Amino acid sequence: MMRAAWGRGALFVLALTFLGSGILRIADGTAMAIAREGAETGAAEDTADSPTPAAQPGLSEALAAIREREAAVTVREAQIEDRLAALDLAEAAIARQLAELEAAEARLMATMAQSERAAEDDLARLTSVYENMKPKDAVPLFQQMSPEFAAGFLGRMRPDAAAEIMAGLSPDTAYTISVLLAGRNALAPTE
Repeated sequence: MMRAAWGRGALFVLALTFLGSGILRIADGTAMAIAREGAETGAAEDTADSPTPAAQPGLSEALAAIREREAAVTVREAQIEDRLAALDLAEAAIARQLAELEAAEARLMATMAQSERAAEDDLARLTSVYENMKPKDAVPLFQQMSPEFAAGFLGRMRPDAAAEIMAGLSPDTAYTISVLLAGRNALAPTE
């Protein structure tokens, strides 16, 4: 797409060069002189005394100006090509870095998923341990836990094991844990 725009720009510069040349000829009077001379000499153009383009006044200056413009256009084209090459390199570097970032993100997501699975496995194992303990041994542990922490385990336990542990807790602790368990999903959307 950039190369097509560059091509149109080059055509535009070339058209401006031809237009400028025409304007110079008209302003310089070269076109009028050529027309007058052609009318005066008629068929004598084939003779040796007809003026050469270098001998016509103003034509050599116009040719020099066109050559200067052509050189400037060539330099500009080279600059544009250099910029396009630099842009291509930059695009390739950005694409490579983006691919590296996406790969790093995928590795991070896999690590996080593995970590979450490991944490979930640890909680499930510990919950199973508390479920299988005798209530008289588990109650003192739950009594020492913060109510939020204890509610997390009791909410994951089988109802019969959780009920036996709750029955052994002090009424204040059992009430606090019950309120936490009941309110866990209070803020969840209902619709």
